[in-house]
Amino acid sequence: MDPDAVSKAFVEHYYSTFDTNRAGLVSLYQDASMLTFEGQKIQGAQAIAAKLANLPFQQCQHQISTVDCQPSGPVGGMLVFVSGTLQLAGEQHPLKFSQARFDLDHAYKE
Repeated sequence: MDPDAVSKAFVEHYYSTFDTNRAGLVSLYQDASMLTFEGQKIQGAQAIAAKLANLPFQQCQHQISTVDCQPSGPVGGMLVFVSGTLQLAGEQHPLKFSQARFDLDHAYKE
């Protein structure tokens, strides 16, 4: 399986779900997963999903600029780095964002 194709498919799925149904992201995290958001560390699939669902905006649209991936770890995992902009409903200017995700292989197979 082509790592670039897998990471791009995952990124499309992740951000489409984030923009339309944030609660649906819970299945993409594990109990050992950790989200660091503005210095706050949130661990576990349910806690991460709750954090994302309770962000102070309801509607948003991600525009992806880059998707970089590389194999990582001994069991076929991947490290994926994404950057782009986030347009919030009612806001004139988009916000820049970046996100790194490790162990995509496991999350994408489930």
